[in-house]
Amino acid sequence: MPTGLTRDAGWQIGVSRTLPHPPSVVWDFISGPEGLALWLGPEAALTPERGAPYRTAAGVTGEVRGYRPADRIRVTHGTTTLQVAMTPAADGARTMLRFHQEHLASAADRERARTRWQHVMDEVEAALDRL
Repeated sequence: MPTGLTRDAGWQIGVSRTLPHPPSVVWDFISGPEGLALWLGPEAALTPERGAPYRTAAGVTGEVRGYRPADRIRVTHGTTTLQVAMTPAADGARTMLRFHQEHLASAADRERARTRWQHVMDEVEAALDRL
């Protein structure tokens, strides 16, 4: 099976990076308005309840599939599923942040998503460094 293709979730991609910020700072940003706008879309607002709907300014709709404070957010996004998750480093001063998208339609969509998530990660890192 080609890299990125699974039996159950179709094509998927994950991008991760360890950021030099404690988990509370990363979580507050990524789950707040500025962070949500970066990874989910402009004007996105989430109600932290399973099944809660959302809509972005671009017209993308979805629903919350899981929301565990200080751990992960999982949502549908159009026909795909997005997850943002974090893991604290042992020293408590750094945090690994991960974006994962599944149910992509093709290998080409996977590569476009990889580029997008790498760009989003760069933007998140830059925004956190300005805090």
